[in-house]
Amino acid sequence: MLASESKQHYLSSYREYYGNGRSRSPAWLKALRESAIGSFDRLGFPTRNDEEWKYTSVEPITSQSFERGRQPEAVSAETVLARSFTDAECNRLVFVNGIFVPQLSLWRDVPAKVRVQSLAEAIEHDDQILAPYLAACARHEREAFFALNTAFMEDGAVVIVPSECRLEAPLHFIFVSMAGDRRIALYPRNLMLVGAGSEVKIVESYLGLGTGNYFVDAVTELIGEENSVIDYYRVQREGDAGFHVAALDARLNRNCHFTSHAVTLAGALVRNDVHVALEGEGSECILNGIYLLDGHQHVDNHTEIEHRRPRARSFELYKGILSGNGHGVFNGKIIVHKDAQKTDARQTNKNLLLSEHAAVNTKPQLEIYADDVKCSHGSTIGQLDADALFYLRSRGLDFHEAQSLLSYAFASDVVGRIRIPSLRARLDEYLLTKFGRN
Repeated sequence: MLASESKQHYLSSYREYYGNGRSRSPAWLKALRESAIGSFDRLGFPTRNDEEWKYTSVEPITSQSFERGRQPEAVSAETVLARSFTDAECNRLVFVNGIFVPQLSLWRDVPAKVRVQSLAEAIEHDDQILAPYLAACARHEREAFFALNTAFMEDGAVVIVPSECRLEAPLHFIFVSMAGDRRIALYPRNLMLVGAGSEVKIVESYLGLGTGNYFVDAVTELIGEENSVIDYYRVQREGDAGFHVAALDARLNRNCHFTSHAVTLAGALVRNDVHVALEGEGSECILNGIYLLDGHQHVDNHTEIEHRRPRARSFELYKGILSGNGHGVFNGKIIVHKDAQKTDARQTNKNLLLSEHAAVNTKPQLEIYADDVKCSHGSTIGQLDADALFYLRSRGLDFHEAQSLLSYAFASDVVGRIRIPSLRARLDEYLLTKFGRN
């Protein structure tokens, strides 16, 4: 299927479902959908001629025909929890093939004033909180996959934490894809609003089960109000035949402290877009990421941090370990606007290649329009240190054991920064198992 034919397939699918009145949506959402599908029609799918997609071809997605996935497949809670590194007793909403599944979810001991529900439920009741915030951050006018998600979104997580509310236990949202014998497309949409002075930990997990072919187009919008503290975790473990394109768009107000941990473990083609706007003076953003590739996997991480007000800080560390024929991409951009004096911004990308066929393209960028700032960026691509390998082998380890130990240490630098003990321990165990097999 050509890209133009694929575009028409999605346009026809939209008109078939939303153009004939089968979808019950409030007027404001219908207008938003129409605007988004219009943007998608105008933009079309990106190609390698687009600078932001220079190293990633979406041909594996556009060459196939995906249908809207609406029927959840049967899956056990034990399987979901194990694959997503989640505790059995944790508070969670679980979505299977884009649909909220109460039987797999658990919600207790959360303050009544904290609102957590499925997006479908909020839309059904025409919740007035949605209209001013949904699509306020994500830029569907400029990004085709954002537009596609906005046009087709139906379910996902809505989180509203009021002011001065500190939650000790993390909130988990798990999205399971199970294609079966159909090629399905899923469009999770999440909206998270954290009030002034509040603290919260949020975990999004995406996992694929089975061997079927599927396409996930996910968007999360997050707004942190003044003096809020937000720990956001995104664990992505799609199936070997799963395509995953996702966006996180965050807006941080005055003195908001936001930390993101992105863990990418599997998937045939993965694209992660992160955009953070530091809109308040004194706000802080920390982006940590680890991506592990083998086989013929392709992972593309795009991050953009905008400093719009004075005295804001951002720190970014992304690490990749690539083996087999894995191909990684890192494109990180920091933009310092002219009013963002006293900015402190640092960005680092490090990549470890474990095979001669693995490859990575890295492109750190700075755009600075202010004159009183501290900014730095850098990237490295290399193999394991020969001296370190020699030292470990001189102590009795063979080559593969030494390689595994050094690879584990390289990855655990990022995993060790996770501040949810159970999640950190399970990911640490996963790393030990993975590199123990090498």
